[in-house]
Amino acid sequence: MNIEKIRGLLENLKQGKVSVEDAMHQLENLPFKDLEHTKIDSHRSLRRGAPEAVYCEDKTEDQVLEILEEMVPESSVLATRVNSEVLEKIKDIYPEALTYPESNLAFIGEYPDDIEGKVAVVTAGTSDIPVARKSEVTARSMGVDVDTIFDVGVSGLHRVISVRDRIVEADMAIVVAGMEGALPSVVAGLVDTPVIAVPTAVGYGTNLNGITPLLGMLNSCAPGITVVNIGDGYGAGYFAAATINKIKGTSDATSDIDTEGDQ
Repeated sequence: MNIEKIRGLLENLKQGKVSVEDAMHQLENLPFKDLEHTKIDSHRSLRRGAPEAVYCEDKTEDQVLEILEEMVPESSVLATRVNSEVLEKIKDIYPEALTYPESNLAFIGEYPDDIEGKVAVVTAGTSDIPVARKSEVTARSMGVDVDTIFDVGVSGLHRVISVRDRIVEADMAIVVAGMEGALPSVVAGLVDTPVIAVPTAVGYGTNLNGITPLLGMLNSCAPGITVVNIGDGYGAGYFAAATINKIKGTSDATSDIDTEGDQ
């Protein structure tokens, strides 16, 4: 249950539109709903401004669908690491869902109407887009505008220079790169926008499934870079949106996600 629903419930109780017993019944699932295999943190949106995301890997189809059945009526829901079969099932049950098979991602609900702040999501290559898409959808779900800028890697510096103004206009930049992971350092050296670096496993042997760009980003000589885990577009999007919302004072408990892996 998000803060707006609780506020509405209390207003209805105050005005006598619902009884104390009805109000207690609606609040009984706070702070969590126990499904035996999963304990949905219904109180999360009050503490963090966003309910949980559903991390679907290693869950059965039935478990995922039962979790969604409980969460969707209360808030928008982001499901990550969703395999193709479960994605199809989600689309069948929730036709309004936005699904991204290349990112193993689904979003059920509506983006917030009150948009304030912007994050630029930048990729070094086209192959990095699946990870970047997680950042995009996550940030949009939390009420932040997103400018996607794809395929501007360091093998052609004129490309990233040509979009410098767009990155400067953003409140934060998420820069996604595989190979040697140089792009976040380049971007951080060109703009005053804080940079969140996301390493990916895109590359050949000594990319080491993303470890090489991860270490490169952690050792960047350009200040103002925050680095997340390999492929963690979700975490980057969440951090960017939460930071923007906090600074701008627009954090809303009806926003739509929290730490991947909780459910």
